[in-house]
Amino acid sequence: MKKTDKTGLVLEGGGMRGIYTAGVLDVFLEHEIEFDGVIGVSAGAIHGCSFVSGQKGRSIRYYKKYCNDKRFVSFRNLILTGDIAGEQFCYHEIPERLDPYDFEAFNASKTEFYVTCSNVETGKAEHLPITDMRAQVDLMRASASLPYASRIVRAEGMKLLDGACTDSIPVGAFHRLGFRRLVVIMTRPRGYVKKPERRWLPGIYYRRYPAFARALRRRHENYNRTVRQIERLEAAGKLFVIRPSMALELKRTEHDVKKLDAAYELGRADALQRMEGIKKWLGI
Repeated sequence: MKKTDKTGLVLEGGGMRGIYTAGVLDVFLEHEIEFDGVIGVSAGAIHGCSFVSGQKGRSIRYYKKYCNDKRFVSFRNLILTGDIAGEQFCYHEIPERLDPYDFEAFNASKTEFYVTCSNVETGKAEHLPITDMRAQVDLMRASASLPYASRIVRAEGMKLLDGACTDSIPVGAFHRLGFRRLVVIMTRPRGYVKKPERRWLPGIYYRRYPAFARALRRRHENYNRTVRQIERLEAAGKLFVIRPSMALELKRTEHDVKKLDAAYELGRADALQRMEGIKKWLGI
């Protein structure tokens, strides 16, 4: 690896499947694997920020503790507030009081951290740096705010939603930002093909934002194209990819602690199995 090559970690989203990523990241922390930059999408951002702050075990701990708490992720939240993930509980009570996030460690980290959000007015992806987690927590929330199940988040002069709607696995974007030696953690096994959603739904639900509605209708095409690109780059030795060695059987609002734990442990096992390769890839 050239000394000028900046290393980057790209984290796919996937709702509760992201706990697989948390398992991989905890193994990285145990082996002192570091990156110059991390970019996370949706759940990838949620778990990636605990990696940057160096808090091993935090994600699986609070997911297991609160997955059955209706204030966390529930259809009750959606009905009462318009957000399936409780804003106050998930982004303030947990990180500030119940399972404290190390804001100081994040802010002091030399690792650059980005989140991917979707701009609902332009229908394009925004790859946004976070340098102060407490002050910019709404960017984290926006990245993980699912379409149809979340209110639009207004942050930094933009109207934002889930980054996976426009750039599910931002390999190209992170490369353009200067990170040339990339590791990608995916949450779908090899061979997965995303199916189209109901074509009529985006135009009805987001009729005030036609560019975003078009992006939602093309979401499966863009995702499948990105996966094919990743596979080509991986085969050519230009990317290092960790993906689930088997399908993750998790619901979007998973309440089964054993299933969450199994997905996390699969992430750990897959990371350990690839550890020699990733260290060679990163030149450490």
